[in-house]
Amino acid sequence: MTYRIIKLAAIIVGFMVLTSGCAHRAPYEEASDPLQSVNRAVYKFNDSLDRHLLKPVAQGYQNVVPSPVKIGVRNFFSNLGEPLTIINDLLQGKPTVMLSDIMRFSFNSTFGLGGVMDVATGWDLPQHKEDFGQTLASWGVGGGWYLMLPFLGPSNVRDTLALPFNTSFDPIVYTEPVTRFPAGIIRVVSLRADLLNASQVLDAAALDPYISVREAYRQVRWNLIYDGDPPEPDFFDEVLLP
Repeated sequence: MTYRIIKLAAIIVGFMVLTSGCAHRAPYEEASDPLQSVNRAVYKFNDSLDRHLLKPVAQGYQNVVPSPVKIGVRNFFSNLGEPLTIINDLLQGKPTVMLSDIMRFSFNSTFGLGGVMDVATGWDLPQHKEDFGQTLASWGVGGGWYLMLPFLGPSNVRDTLALPFNTSFDPIVYTEPVTRFPAGIIRVVSLRADLLNASQVLDAAALDPYISVREAYRQVRWNLIYDGDPPEPDFFDEVLLP
C-alpha cells in the first residue's frame, strides 16, 4: 500500500492549486489534529523519503521510459483497482454505477489487453473511485482524528481502519513475492512520475506544507464521499461526520 501516499498526493496537490487562498479554522485544527506533533514528525520522514528516493527514481523513469509505455503502465494499475471500486459501489447501494464499473473493468481487461489500454472511457464508461473509507462515511461513520501514516501519507481514523479491507482487494497482494515486489515498485514509481510537475506547486506555494496537505486531504475526502457534490461542512460535520 505504499503507493497510496502518491495517489493521495496527486489529488491533494491538484486541489491545493484551486484552494490555495482558503483560510484554516483554528477550532477544527485543534479538534481534528491533537496528534499534530507526532504527525509532523511522520510527515517529515515521508517527505525525506520522497525527496531522497522516490522523486529521483521517478525522474529517471520519466526521462527514460517512452510515453506509450508509461500510459500503458498507468492504465494497467488503474484497472487493477476497479474490483475495489465495484464492491464499494455495491456496499454504498449504487447499482447503476456498479454496473457501469463492471462493464468498464470487463471491457478494459479483455479488449484493452488486460487494462493496458483504456478503451472503456471512449465507450462512455467513465472511471469512478470508491474505497471502504468512503463506504464507512456513507454509513455515517465519522472521520475522527487526522493521522499521518508512515509511507502511506495522510489519513484519519476511519480511513486507517478501512485499509485492511482495501488491501484485500488488491490483486498484487496475492501474487508471489517475485512478482509482488517488482510490481509494487513499478506502480509507486509510475504514480510518482505523474506528480513531478504538480509537486513543484506544493514546494513553491505552501508556507506550511504540513497544514496545506492536511486541509487539502480533508477537503478532497469530503468531496469524494459526496461524489463531487458535497454540502458545505460546518464544525460538527468536519470533526464528527465524514
